[in-house]
Parts: sequence; structure tokens; C-alpha cells
Amino acid sequence: MKRAYKSFTPNLGENVYIDPQACVIGQVTLGDDVSVWPMTVLRGDVCTITVGARSNLQDGSILHVNGPSPDHPNGWPLLVGTDVTLGHQAILHACTIGDRSLIGMGSTVLDGAVIEEEVLLAAGSLVTPGKVLESGYLYAGRPAKQVRPLSADELAFFVASAAHYAELKDDYLKASPP
Repeated sequence: MKRAYKSFTPNLGENVYIDPQACVIGQVTLGDDVSVWPMTVLRGDVCTITVGARSNLQDGSILHVNGPSPDHPNGWPLLVGTDVTLGHQAILHACTIGDRSLIGMGSTVLDGAVIEEEVLLAAGSLVTPGKVLESGYLYAGRPAKQVRPLSADELAFFVASAAHYAELKDDYLKASPP
């Protein structure tokens, strides 16, 4: 479901799927072919959330932001790039996720952290506030540490995963149009 908060209403691109058991609130922009799966929450109440085309936000994930403060007068937005796969029950809070990345199930990425493009964050990992994860690597752990460079197959998987979820959400849209 999508709903307004104050004067802010979510802005949806073409062919977006929001599961009836998901919740998208306020200052949220979803690009074309984004899918938001059951029990996922995007709460753009005090700052903006932007999700790029073909990204998929899997079951039980939570995306939130921080409002304005003296050191961040415009607040702390959340930006998810294109072709991103966000695994089940991941938490993203006021951070940046680069294009063609995969955030593993149960991972947490905190305020001001930047995950550059083409990063694989292993399941259950924790990215601490302000940390930058360099493009082209696998990171794992609590806190997340660089493990190794990604293989060509792993890099190709990012686009394949996004394409798979774009097809899957099309099946859901056909079965139950918005």
C-alpha cells in the first residue's frame, strides 16, 4: 500500500509493484519496474527515499531516514541505485546503495554509509555509520570487512537478479493489477 504523510505522496514510476502487505509512506520515489515485496516498509516521513529502476526490496525489509539536524540541515536521505537486490529483512537507514549491488538477507546499513556500485554485502552483515564500501568487492561480518574481489560471474549476477525480480513482479501485476 502507498499512503501520504502530511503533504507528501509517494511518486511511482512505470510498472511498479507494491505488495498489498507492504507499506510505502511519504517522500518516496520508486523508479520504473521497482518491486516492493510483502511486509517491506519504506517510511519517507522526515526525509526522502529514492529507489532506482529495476531494484527489488524483498520481504520484511525496512528503509528509513533521519530528519534535519544542526549538522545535516537537509536531513539524511536514503538512496538506492538501479538494479539493486535488497535481501529479505535487510535494514537500510539514511545511507546510499550504489547501482548493481546486492545487500544480503538480514544485513543492516546505517546512517551516512556509502556502498559503491557493484558490491556484494554478505547476509547478516553490519555496515557502521559513515563507512564506505569500495566497488567490486565482497564484504562480510559485523562490522563488515572487505573479503575479496568479485568474480565476473558475481558481477553478472547483479543484473540477472534484478531482471529476474522485474519478471516476477510482472507476473504479480498481471495476477492482481493495481
